[in-house]
Amino acid sequence: MGKHEVCAPKYIAKKIKAKGLQKLRLYCQMSEKQCHDENGFRCHMTSESHQRQLLLFADNADRYINNFSKEFERDYLEVLKHEFGTKRVHANRVYQHYISDRHHLHMTSTKWDTLTDFVKWLGREGKCKVDEGEEGWFVQHVDRDPETTVMQEAVSRKEKIDRDDQEMMMAFIEKQIEKGKESSKNDTPVFTEFVRRSEQHIVVNLKVERKRDEDMKNNILVASNALKNGSSAENKKDSRESGRRRGEKRKLSALGEIIKDEENERERINRKDYWLVEGIVVKVMAKCLGDEYHRKKGVVATVCMLDSGHKLKLDQEHLETVIPAIGRPVHVVNGAYRGCSAMLRELDQKKFCVTIEISSGPLKGRIVDKVEYGDICKLYDVDM
Repeated sequence: MGKHEVCAPKYIAKKIKAKGLQKLRLYCQMSEKQCHDENGFRCHMTSESHQRQLLLFADNADRYINNFSKEFERDYLEVLKHEFGTKRVHANRVYQHYISDRHHLHMTSTKWDTLTDFVKWLGREGKCKVDEGEEGWFVQHVDRDPETTVMQEAVSRKEKIDRDDQEMMMAFIEKQIEKGKESSKNDTPVFTEFVRRSEQHIVVNLKVERKRDEDMKNNILVASNALKNGSSAENKKDSRESGRRRGEKRKLSALGEIIKDEENERERINRKDYWLVEGIVVKVMAKCLGDEYHRKKGVVATVCMLDSGHKLKLDQEHLETVIPAIGRPVHVVNGAYRGCSAMLRELDQKKFCVTIEISSGPLKGRIVDKVEYGDICKLYDVDM
């Protein structure tokens, strides 16, 4: 009977049937052959290849069973490790993942009759943590990787140190509580009867004021109330003005914080390890080039020396930026305003920084202070 054509319904049905799992009783482990039905299995049992495999198995049956058992154990533990890690999982769930592979080794070929026997054996050998629950047997992978073991030991040591520190703190607190209780017992107050040592006469002097004095007091009170009302109105006005000023300061501070955050973000983005660009004047710091070029200035093309006109190819480490005179143009080579042209406004030699005014781009006119020497460089003027 010929083969069915590719993509024909019969061809697709046979492929699907061959791909999926078949009946376990129709599988021959020695020949690694899966039969579709009982008739095919009977034919395979009487075949010459199957008989040869049986003769080999009969010569050394224990060796074959041990090899099958080791292979089944290795594949089962590999599925447990990679699919579930160190989580506690039902043993049958791991087995279902294992047998999803069509070419897996069947348990009937091993020395274990049931999955329960196999799980118990794993527990006795210490290869897994096993326990029996209401739903059956559960397994948990034991990771014996050296790196994992070292990491677990480090974690356990840290937990022990933290636990010891906590116990020491609790012991110290308990000692302090005991000391407080002892001191409170010693300081208990003793109540005694009040004894008056000598008789003292209390004299009350009641003065009767005249009507005139009362009128004068009333006038003084009225005047003081008027002064208080006037001063309170002025205080309210001053408090309103001070509140308005504080609100303006808060608004200004909020705007300043926004500008500062933008500059910090721009600094983070534009700060680079390199700063050389064409058209700036640099100073050669490499002593190995001799006195002819050492501490001489040049313009970056490769590096063209201004005195002799010679062109050198140098690394950035052998160069440094040049600071021009105040009022001369500079180029920002690094930092938040990298790539901008500016004018040098102030020079602080004690703090090794300058103040510049941006002269190009959307930030034109902005004054930037505390700019490091290494973040700006003199621009080359053709008329030099």
